[in-house]
Amino acid sequence: MISDISKDELQSVLDVIKAQYGYDFSDYASASLKRRVLRFLQSASLKDIAEFRYRLSNDSAFFSWFVQSVTVNVTEMFRDPQFYKTMRETVLPKLASYPVIKIWHAGCSTGEEVYSMAIMLHEQGLLKRSRVYATDINPANLERAMSGIMSTSQMKDYTQNYIQSGGMEDFSSYYTARYDNAILNSELRKSIIFSQHNLVTDAAFNEFHLVCCRNVLIYFNRTLQNRVMQLFHDSLAPLGYLALGIKESLLFSDIRDKFESVSMLNKIYRRHR
Repeated sequence: MISDISKDELQSVLDVIKAQYGYDFSDYASASLKRRVLRFLQSASLKDIAEFRYRLSNDSAFFSWFVQSVTVNVTEMFRDPQFYKTMRETVLPKLASYPVIKIWHAGCSTGEEVYSMAIMLHEQGLLKRSRVYATDINPANLERAMSGIMSTSQMKDYTQNYIQSGGMEDFSSYYTARYDNAILNSELRKSIIFSQHNLVTDAAFNEFHLVCCRNVLIYFNRTLQNRVMQLFHDSLAPLGYLALGIKESLLFSDIRDKFESVSMLNKIYRRHR
């Protein structure tokens, strides 16, 4: 079993992935990526790096398993409730002035935060005139997100998050419990468009009033962070909002002067006119 991987060996693996599938992981934060690759190698019980490269090159299902393992899928509904409270009280009332509200959730994982946004839009009477684009690099994540099915074991925590975020309805009214699954209401899904998008290689595809990309950039190195920040800037309408994760910031990015801070605590910014 492989217990370590050198920098050159890791790069050789990344070269195979880029050549074969077009996924470029070379600007991901190296220490974090190495940890996740090693964890995958141990779970796959591969005997050496040559076998790893061979399997990646010749087995697309193996590659899909690899992507599912190394991309970050940690998420929850109304994660960081204070962020959603600020969104609810400060940002959404401003977006209400647009006839059609366009929102992009980049790196949406399995969809929990997208559905959280849909619930807030519904409660403010804005969902029917909103278009929420939810994208991720991982097709398996998108499939789960599109299903709108979550585990009932998580609903107690999600309910607490929802209440702390300022939610005033009965949270259980937004889903139907069936055995171990909670199935979110189909009305929430009608305004969400799920599609695959790679932040590393793909371009802007619309002009948005709000871009949410929370807890994704921390896994990129500085070069890639700046490239993605520029992509978000180019994807925003003048005076559009950008929401990052609690541990992320525009402060050290190349485009910090193109934004003003709306909430430093909750990492919400607004593009200058």
